[in-house]
Amino acid sequence: MKQLSLFPDESDRLDTDNLDISTWGTFKDNLKTPIHSWFTYPAGFSYKAVESSIKRYQIQPLEVIYDPFMGSGTTNVVAKKLGVSSYGCDAHPFVFKIAQAKLNWNVEIKAVTKAIKELFLLINEKREKIQDAGILKETFPELVLKCYEEDSLINLLLIRDSLFDLDINSEIKEFLLVSLTNVLRQVSTAATGWPYIAPKKVKITSQNKDVLSEFQINSFKMVKDIEIMLREVNPNYLLSEHHLLNIDSKNTENFIQKNSIDHIFTSPPYLNNYDYADRTRLEMYFWGHAKNWADLTQQVRKKLMTSATTQTSREDSRYILSPEIQDYAPDIYSFLESAIEKLGKIRLTKGGKKNYDLVVAGYFNDIFEVLKDCYRVLKPGKKAIFVLGDSAPYGVHIPTDEFIGELGVAIGFSSYKIEILRQRGGKWQKNPQRHTEKLRESIVTLLKE
Repeated sequence: MKQLSLFPDESDRLDTDNLDISTWGTFKDNLKTPIHSWFTYPAGFSYKAVESSIKRYQIQPLEVIYDPFMGSGTTNVVAKKLGVSSYGCDAHPFVFKIAQAKLNWNVEIKAVTKAIKELFLLINEKREKIQDAGILKETFPELVLKCYEEDSLINLLLIRDSLFDLDINSEIKEFLLVSLTNVLRQVSTAATGWPYIAPKKVKITSQNKDVLSEFQINSFKMVKDIEIMLREVNPNYLLSEHHLLNIDSKNTENFIQKNSIDHIFTSPPYLNNYDYADRTRLEMYFWGHAKNWADLTQQVRKKLMTSATTQTSREDSRYILSPEIQDYAPDIYSFLESAIEKLGKIRLTKGGKKNYDLVVAGYFNDIFEVLKDCYRVLKPGKKAIFVLGDSAPYGVHIPTDEFIGELGVAIGFSSYKIEILRQRGGKWQKNPQRHTEKLRESIVTLLKE
């Protein structure tokens, strides 16, 4: 394979002297930041990384940035604040709705106060009709029942159903739905920190929390977030346009024109067996979008880019390495073919027999199609930025960042470079079941000439 290809203009180098870039691939910076903090998406990345990229590459107001793995909308929120137009794709239907709500900045305190007052009146009416807690078992899967005290879950249910029935402006309703979603893990007495849910672990800080008060406080905090954001926006934000698409990003021909995008900034799924459907299971179960594992597979897993063994099937041709990759990048194909064969043998010696071999094939099949589409939509002379890490399933190292750069060049990008953000995997060193490969998180920058 080729060596890393650097851009000829060394002034393009990332200036890290005054920047802490180690958290750019994580959601850490977003946790206390207005609007970004509305939904703690564990697969998110730092808004600071997007701001830095827009500044670094001099993306101007009303130019267009695109995130093919939008998630909860970090790229799009930053773009709107800076007056830059945006596109975003995400196939996860629940997370897509969160992103939509985070771009609605027309919500005002008077409207929210009025809506909450009407909501609480409706809640009181509905409360009189609840005779006992048996309705909880009829409504929610067992996982939800285990995560809350009985009184708290009754109040959450009352808010949920009253919101569904409340006759108010759709934007206000969407706003309050996100507020309730944000409260779900705050009031849970189970350990529901991201990314895992542990119903057997008691979270003492959430005991005896008043759900109605927490919901009201959070809603007003979200309004305050909008007010803060509006004080900081570029004046062009009202002229910027934002198009969010609930689709995967392998083929956007019907939605995004060729050579229409000025900048791409994204963080694709990592090749690390991260199940995006499972990570939103509590929320989807609560809202009634799914009731069991099979529902999650139908509603979410089958729609997403391959990154987890829970998505795979040994009977599905989607998880056979595409011969088209061989046509474009024979060296990468040969490496992956060998790694897949090795993983297929290793899995038979492991207790879980996880299909990492299929995940590797499906992952690169999918990312290859995404790269081709990104090349199609990006304007000549512009750059596509990917924040991602390399991987080592069952200890077999896959240099994912390098391969994305090489595949990008194979499909038409003129060059790429890799900049290291941080080393990964250190916290797992004492786990005897983990591999010992040293991993990293990187920025891969592709140039289209």
